[in-house]
Amino acid sequence: MRFNVAQLLKEPPGTIRDYTVDEVVPSLDEGLIPTEPLQGNVRLHRTNRGILVDANLSTAIQLECSRCIEPFILPVRLRFSEEFLPVIDPLTGLPNEIPPDTTAFVIDEDNILDLGEAVRQFALLEVPLQPLCSVVCRGLCPECGQNLNVAVCGCKPAAVDPRMAKLAELLENSEEKAITKPMTEKVRAEARQHRSRRRHRG
Repeated sequence: MRFNVAQLLKEPPGTIRDYTVDEVVPSLDEGLIPTEPLQGNVRLHRTNRGILVDANLSTAIQLECSRCIEPFILPVRLRFSEEFLPVIDPLTGLPNEIPPDTTAFVIDEDNILDLGEAVRQFALLEVPLQPLCSVVCRGLCPECGQNLNVAVCGCKPAAVDPRMAKLAELLENSEEKAITKPMTEKVRAEARQHRSRRRHRG
């Protein structure tokens, strides 16, 4: 997912390069391990500031079901359009002044455009907070831990006080918010901000 764009940066705005991606990616993020190569198409479009990347990629990642705790495979489609700014002026070789508060992706001093971080961020956006192997997953027996998708256990269902059920639901919702990784939320916010800026530019 690394492209040498030294020549493209010297071309006039509007110049396009198309690439096919078929790459094995060891990891996208902690706990996000692809089970298939990252495949698809990438278009690099020279702009007056840098390079606009239009990506249409797909892969699959292994997750753990939040109900039955069994691993399952989730197909992932990544479609994004992001502008990358060069940190070095390709004509003068001098550093470009990039605002410190910008959330734009950058092209490094060797004119390498690395899609790794963009792919990671958009992959995180595709992962549900509570992954399910199936919408009809029955989960685990709260008494013996039997996977109810595999077999029915002999445990008798306990009588549930409606007030306790409501309390359990509230606790589950609060725990979900508590365990959400702050970095994941930051990444989600950054990706949304990218899309918002892109709409304003358009």
